[in-house]
Amino acid sequence: MSSYLQLQLRLPLLRRRPIQCASDRQALFNRIAPVYDTLNDFLSLGQHRIWKRMAVSWSCAKPGDCVLDICCGSGDLAFLLSQKVGSTGKVTGLDFSWEQLSIASSRQRSLSKPCYENIGWVEGDALNLPFPDCSFDAITMGYGLRNVVDKRKALEEIFRVLKEGSKASILDFNKTTQPTVAAIQEWMINNIVVPVASSYGLADDYRYLSKSIREFSTGKELEDLALEVGFSTSVHYELSGGLMGNLVASR
Repeated sequence: MSSYLQLQLRLPLLRRRPIQCASDRQALFNRIAPVYDTLNDFLSLGQHRIWKRMAVSWSCAKPGDCVLDICCGSGDLAFLLSQKVGSTGKVTGLDFSWEQLSIASSRQRSLSKPCYENIGWVEGDALNLPFPDCSFDAITMGYGLRNVVDKRKALEEIFRVLKEGSKASILDFNKTTQPTVAAIQEWMINNIVVPVASSYGLADDYRYLSKSIREFSTGKELEDLALEVGFSTSVHYELSGGLMGNLVASR
C-alpha cells in the first residue's frame, strides 16, 4: 500500500481547507445543496444515474485503486467509485461546498454499506488540489468543469495528480454545435428546469445554467485542451442526443 493511501486511511471523515474560488458559485452550491439530489432525479427523470455510471465506467477504476472524485457534490460518483475499488481501495470526494459535503457524509452513514467505509471527504479547490503529484489511479468529475473559473488550470491539476497511464472521466452538459439540440436544451432549462426550481425558491440559482452552457467549451475544444495540458489521448462522447457529454482523457 502506498504511503499516500496509508495517510488517507488515517484521515478524519471530513477535512476543511481554505478555499480560493469564485465566492458566488460556492454560495450557490451551498444554497441548493438541500434539494440538489431531488431536483437532479426529477429534472433528468432519473437519467443522471445512468450518465454517472457511464462516467465511472470510463474512468476504468478497478479493485484496490486509489481514486478521486472532484466536485463530488452529494457523493453520487464517489459512491459508485467505492463499489468499483472495493474494501482494498480508497475514494476521496472533494468539493468546495461544505454543505454538499455534509450531505454526502450523511448519506454515507445512512446507506451504511461496508464498501462505503473506503470514502473520505475533503473540502478543497479544483484549481489547487491538495494532493501530491501522481496520487490517483482514476479521477472523475461530474458537472464541475463547466463551473470552475479556469478550465485549463482544472485540467492541469487533474493531469498533475493522476498517475501515468490512468484516466480521467469528466461528465457535464454538452455544448452542442447543432442548433436544434441547442434550442431544445435552452427550452428545457427555461421552461422546465427554472420553473421547477422556482417552486423551491431557487429560480435565480438555476437560471445560470443556460449562461454556463453557452460559455462552456464544445467537445472538440475540450479534447484539444486536454491534449494541450499533457494528456496523451482525449475523447469526448455525446450522451442523450447531445444534451450531455463525457470527456475521457488518458495521462
